[in-house]
Amino acid sequence: MPIVTAELRPCVQRQEDANWKFARATVPELRGWVLLLTDESGNTGLGYAHAIPAITTHGEGAEAGLAFFRPMLLGRDPADLAAIMDLVEVSLAGNRSVKAAIDMALHDLTARRAGLPLSALMGGAFRDRIPQSRIVPIKAPAEMAAVAAGLVAKGYSTLKLKLAGDAALDARRVAEVRAAIGPDVALTLDPNQSYSAKGFIAAWKAIEPHDVALVEQPVPAADWAGLALVTRTLPVPVEADETVESVADVLRVIEGRVADVVNLKITKLGGIRNFVTAARLLEAGQIAPRMGAAFGPALLQGASAHAAASLRTLPFACELSEHDHILDDPFTPLPIEGGVIAVPPGPGCGIAYA
Repeated sequence: MPIVTAELRPCVQRQEDANWKFARATVPELRGWVLLLTDESGNTGLGYAHAIPAITTHGEGAEAGLAFFRPMLLGRDPADLAAIMDLVEVSLAGNRSVKAAIDMALHDLTARRAGLPLSALMGGAFRDRIPQSRIVPIKAPAEMAAVAAGLVAKGYSTLKLKLAGDAALDARRVAEVRAAIGPDVALTLDPNQSYSAKGFIAAWKAIEPHDVALVEQPVPAADWAGLALVTRTLPVPVEADETVESVADVLRVIEGRVADVVNLKITKLGGIRNFVTAARLLEAGQIAPRMGAAFGPALLQGASAHAAASLRTLPFACELSEHDHILDDPFTPLPIEGGVIAVPPGPGCGIAYA
């Protein structure tokens, strides 16, 4: 049954906190795009093109990329997913989030037609509940402590603090958050590339007493040697995020033992096929996977929850609950209860337009 329509719909969402900030940008709203692929029997699959300029692309870029690919999808059978994505891959350089939307929609359509959950196309689910970590954006230390305490009150047992590259101020942020939430909540840190390797190693002396469970991407993405140095030096797991943008990058991390953990995102890797390949490589290479945050509506988080369910091991809490503070979501809800997301039931990703 061929695809007969490929519709694009804008998905503009405001942040509850218009001053939500990380080291590289302030993100007051999201301007993504939804791709709807419908076959001749009326089955529809959904994909989301992530569009944050500092991370993937801007909204106009995502729209242009999807429009470029649309003629390649019409008339094709979504069951030929691999061949379609091979054509997509060679037809336009880059555009990982756009390619991820196409791959996601093809998987979703195939799973819905077969009456299967999306995770079945990834090898099956190992779990049906995904523990979540919530992100505390960059603010003054006291403000971050207040935000953190509020999230713990909602039931989250893991928090991730965004840092900004000012060692003294970042150490105060960590100290005040830890004092506000007590000793039983796991803390991870994400400087988003804002330190040099030796700079973060020096900063660690003031941070270490506050019981940090994991450090994510402290150095610039291109500084592979610096990331490896931090990994060898710190006594806690170090995670590669922006450094890893492809399956080839995953292999390079494994071969060089550049990091202890790799942050996996469907949007970053260019789709579900690449996600599954990356996950299997990490499993073979004894590097831990973790599902990181890709801001977007419940549609993206539902598909990501199925991906997290397919991972054989999941030693760290995931970040699929950030839709909780993003407004104007056009999709059916994806609830978070006690800091945990249940994998959406039903065929496909389990999420539909509300």
